[in-house]
Amino acid sequence: MLKINNLTKRYGDKKAVDNLSLHIQKGEIYGFIGHNGAGKTTTIKSCCGILNFDEGDILVDGVSIKDDPLSCKKKIAYIPDNPDLYEFLSGIKYLNFVADVFGVSRQDREERISKYADMFELTKDLAQPINAYSHGMKQKLAVISALIHDPKLIIMDEPFVGLDPKASHLLKQTMREHCDRGGAIFFSTHVLEVAEKLCDKVAIIKGGKLITSGTMEEVKGDASLEHVFLELEGEKDA
Repeated sequence: MLKINNLTKRYGDKKAVDNLSLHIQKGEIYGFIGHNGAGKTTTIKSCCGILNFDEGDILVDGVSIKDDPLSCKKKIAYIPDNPDLYEFLSGIKYLNFVADVFGVSRQDREERISKYADMFELTKDLAQPINAYSHGMKQKLAVISALIHDPKLIIMDEPFVGLDPKASHLLKQTMREHCDRGGAIFFSTHVLEVAEKLCDKVAIIKGGKLITSGTMEEVKGDASLEHVFLELEGEKDA
């Protein structure tokens, strides 16, 4: 579903991402782990077609994001670490705007908005302007907007930040259900306990370079993901 082939992105003389290759397949929740500045957000924005990159290629469902970015973006939903929404709109107007962009039918959008707004307890707030929302409410709205066109691939940058425990639990359930239906999820997180329990595969990046990747069992063995991460980061003795 998502192939990152030898991705390199430079900012001046600095390589923010250095020859990174990953493959996220249908049905997989793939976690992306690294400290601040490791290259996670740069990689994610490159996968979404937000950032250009210097070398390599990124394929979404077999299509190069360089060659046909519009086709790729139709299959993607992106949730940034800080939801940047049109705050002058009400919640419902924003969701309908997103549905219009992706050509979602009236029936499908109404069913999905009703389902997810009820699930995340946002229905009563949809008539309110987004600028009156708390950070957590904005995050919930961003999640709903990402699900409204039933994307094949969901890419998320720190999706649990700002969510209360119930909303976090519901998001994890929704992620699993999405992948069980044949979708795929690629997301970064600093919450290693969540990644360990939720992810099918995980990759750890440091200084723009891939340190290790594989199934959760292959990466962590008998240890915890936190222990392995800190060891690989050089912050903990073996």
